[in-house]
Amino acid sequence: MKILVVGTGFVGLTHAAVCSEFGHQVYAYDIDQVRIEAYQSGDRHRIESYVNEPELADVIAENLDRHLFFVSDAAQIREVIEGTQVIFLCLPTPPLRSGATDLSYYLKAVHQLGELLTQRRDQRRVVLVNKSTVPVGTARKLQKVLTEHGVPNFGVASNPEFLPEGNAVERSRKPDRVVVGADTNEDFNVLRHVYPQFVNHVRIRYIETTPETAEAIKYVANTLLLTYISFWNGVGARLAETFDNIDMAQLKLGVTADERISTWGSYVSNGAGGSCFGKDIQSLTYQLSRRGKSTDLLRSVYQINEYQKSYLIERAVHEALFNFNHKTVTLLGLAFKKHTNDIRDSSALKVVDSLLALGVKAIRAYDPLATEEAQRYFDPARNHLFEKISYHDSAHAALEGSDALFISTDWEEFRGISNEIEQTSRPPYLIIDGRRMISDFAELVARGYTYLAVGAPVLRPDAPVAEPAEDDEE
Repeated sequence: MKILVVGTGFVGLTHAAVCSEFGHQVYAYDIDQVRIEAYQSGDRHRIESYVNEPELADVIAENLDRHLFFVSDAAQIREVIEGTQVIFLCLPTPPLRSGATDLSYYLKAVHQLGELLTQRRDQRRVVLVNKSTVPVGTARKLQKVLTEHGVPNFGVASNPEFLPEGNAVERSRKPDRVVVGADTNEDFNVLRHVYPQFVNHVRIRYIETTPETAEAIKYVANTLLLTYISFWNGVGARLAETFDNIDMAQLKLGVTADERISTWGSYVSNGAGGSCFGKDIQSLTYQLSRRGKSTDLLRSVYQINEYQKSYLIERAVHEALFNFNHKTVTLLGLAFKKHTNDIRDSSALKVVDSLLALGVKAIRAYDPLATEEAQRYFDPARNHLFEKISYHDSAHAALEGSDALFISTDWEEFRGISNEIEQTSRPPYLIIDGRRMISDFAELVARGYTYLAVGAPVLRPDAPVAEPAEDDEE
């Protein structure tokens, strides 16, 4: 099929690349010409400077100018639209301060497409598909705009994405489910031709429903996932931090042994970040509250997660009695999760804000992939306090000369950080483990270090060490 993907961020670029891998003729359009030139180059470094996702650059390079084409010129789009059967909308939908979804980028693109589609010479049916996460009822807005422009022979559909960053290519190839919301069998049939390998699959659930239900599925799924995370951080971790002799790993094991209870999200951390969870639960809260419905649960889930991002700093001050004023702190991890360079809503952002508010002398940061993104975000021109942040090319370099360590991202290399800590520092020294990465912490405590981990009491050199390390996160 001939497919047009509008928007080439994380969702759009991954979707375009994998669709081309399946043999479709895919055109990916973005107004950012520099971004498009980077993708068109096929150069791994240039591609990954925008979207750093395992295998993605390879898929792009293998299909470039064969099944996959990149476009940034509006005049080219007029020709691309001829013969196009499906247009996927993968556009930014950021949150507004109220929690509402900002649809300005989306609506601007839809109006522009409406003008172009009215001028098509090819009058075959074209289906416009919302791939972005959009409020319930957005498909109807799309339908209304296209009707107002007089677009002939079109359909609308909702096909939300469920791609975890760091594993998006593999999950695009082998999703757990494909959800398609449309109004007519004609439009369902078009999408079946986009995903023929998933229809009637023995493992993959191919779900056809209404556009509104498809839109709601994405919101409910992300909200439930964040609820799992907030529950374990707000209940499980608090219990283990408050009462003696509660083993966090065994608590998790005993509770999730019940087959009715999900193991996903049962790890504890310094909060969940990324571009989806926080934005989506705020949008769902707004959508329901505008219609007079109670949103107490949603607000609590969101607030617990946001509080968790700075909670360990508070524990360091009040429980470990650590004074951050004029101290140098190492921050390991800037991305919101491992295997990505995405810092959107990362817990590390709040860690930096909290440390700067407490008057630290310096923050020495290291992340395997996200340094460039962090440097753009923490621009000293925006806030002169960001001049206190320095960026380093290894954990060892970041640890040198520091008084405390905060591990914020679950990069595997941080699991073996104990030797680096001992090589670069001497007690008294505070280790804040936001991801429970250090398994041999008891040895560090025995050598004079103070260890503070989520889901455990503060462990000081002068106190017995009884808390075992938790098993790996999922």
